[in-house]
Amino acid sequence: MSGTWCFQNGVVRLVENSGSDQRLKLEGKVLVHIPSNEVITSYKILETKLLSLGWERYYGGEPDLIQFHKSSSIHLISLPKDFTKFRSVNMYDIVVKNPNMFRVMDK
Repeated sequence: MSGTWCFQNGVVRLVENSGSDQRLKLEGKVLVHIPSNEVITSYKILETKLLSLGWERYYGGEPDLIQFHKSSSIHLISLPKDFTKFRSVNMYDIVVKNPNMFRVMDK
């Protein structure tokens, strides 16, 4: 059983997640490419932006991940292969490794 613990009116209860729509409602974050002010809605769009910044696809043998690395650094961006599992922690990883190029915003 998975879900989110919510505290309301002095009571803690578990609210079950019912798929990606529920996760998006709870999380409510989007990744934005600052220069174009474009919301990243797919890995195809994200990959285009990352490639233009010098990132390359990294094929490290992890079947459940899409990975990118930059030859000029030791950084590696690892993302779940399924875009519906792309979470704010993944977004912030991209922001930290690409300062002034991406930001995370509330929907």
